[in-house]
Amino acid sequence: MKFSFYSFLILATALLVLELFTVAGETFTEGVRVSPETVTLKTGEYVWEPERAPEGPLLIVASTTEQVAYVYRNGIRIARSSVSTGRPGHRTPTGVFTILEKEVHHTSSIYKGAEMPYMERVTWGGIALHAGDLPGYPDSHGCIRLPLEFSKLLFGVTMKGATVIIADEHAAPAETVHPGLFFAQSGEESEPIAAGQFEWNPDKSPTGPVSLIVSSADKTLYVYRNGVEIGRAGIPNVQVVSPLNDRVFSALNVMDEQGHLRWVEVTAAGKDKSSESLFAAAQKSRLPAEFLAKTKDVITPGTTIVFTDKPVDPTTQSAPGFQILVAQKDKPSAKTE
Repeated sequence: MKFSFYSFLILATALLVLELFTVAGETFTEGVRVSPETVTLKTGEYVWEPERAPEGPLLIVASTTEQVAYVYRNGIRIARSSVSTGRPGHRTPTGVFTILEKEVHHTSSIYKGAEMPYMERVTWGGIALHAGDLPGYPDSHGCIRLPLEFSKLLFGVTMKGATVIIADEHAAPAETVHPGLFFAQSGEESEPIAAGQFEWNPDKSPTGPVSLIVSSADKTLYVYRNGVEIGRAGIPNVQVVSPLNDRVFSALNVMDEQGHLRWVEVTAAGKDKSSESLFAAAQKSRLPAEFLAKTKDVITPGTTIVFTDKPVDPTTQSAPGFQILVAQKDKPSAKTE
């Protein structure tokens, strides 16, 4: 009887230690910095060369098929790293996101207090970029795990509101384009401008990163600042901007000869089509001139424009699940990761 009692104590203690190890004993892949000439990254390897573009807006593109994250600053690739995304049954959502929160020391409220250093949240439902274990294959609960050293470096250059694109395929922003036609009613297309209804409430969110969404399904252009909608306008002639095919553009900190911001196109869902006719048609959309002027005034380097054929809603997804936007207003009061 005495032996059984002590055996029980030993077993209970062992189980407790095992549980504590499971909760607090996470392993982290430290990371190995390799030469920029390295073509294929091995597990834990990363390239870091921020000197290629010292300033400008950041854009992060993570490929779930390649298990690699790419970092662009002002349209120039400054880093890439091996990653580990969601395992079967815990798929990492694809789509266009923004960094909603940053926290150096983060502890999950979902996964038994798991440590997630250098956490950069992209959804309120528990998806984030953070340091973690990289086994060489998708193994997370949906987050994008990064090598520890790389996560520190990335955390140091990002800011809230930066654009994060998670795609099944990586499509580098290889071509700089000028979508200014959409925001310039000039020349023969300037008259007449069809009357249209619009809302404009910039005081709802006076500062922060700006995102625009053009939805052919809603026949509406939405303007978000810091994840809060500050304006919207109906598109009278929506036929000319359809189909839109989930195109994503990010404004650079570079001006063209006419003094307009230059933009970089990201084909987020792996498509490969020219956008030239898209913006030429968008000029004819007949949005209210006053609304276009107000919108143009809030566009700064780092602004993101998303063109989509889907209705704009935080839960909207297009096959195979490409999410259009996660906004500040959708923050839940319940637990997050």
